Amino acid sequence: MGRFLAIDHGNKRVGLALSDPMKIIAKPFRTLTFTDASKLLNSLRDIIESESVEQIILGLPRGMKGQDTAQTEVVLAFAEQLKSALDIPIELIDERLSSVSAEKALIQQEVKTGHNKGRIDETAAAIFLQQYLDQTR
Repeated sequence: MGRFLAIDHGNKRVGLALSDPMKIIAKPFRTLTFTDASKLLNSLRDIIESESVEQIILGLPRGMKGQDTAQTEVVLAFAEQLKSALDIPIELIDERLSSVSAEKALIQQEVKTGHNKGRIDETAAAIFLQQYLDQTR
């Protein structure tokens, strides 16, 4: 039984979250530092294999009114790279406000977020992965 991997792609960091094997619960997994696409793809290949990932849920950033932004274009280009490099399904999901929700959730847990941006990114990935899991059940 495979897992789902959520990816919150940013310019500096890439937050990752994994579902449990039954695809009920999402949890933050790891944050990767983004330096170049080939290193990121290699890291993702390793994670996909070691964690038995069967599908990727890629967060698609949109403006507050649903419009495409510069980051939307970056993520769409990354989605195409993923599709050509990996042989698993990739689904795009609207990730608006996931980072804001993640930061608020961490603050409520008394986790300092100023120097721990990676925690925000992986928690944001877990938030939109959980939304996806809830919608598809």
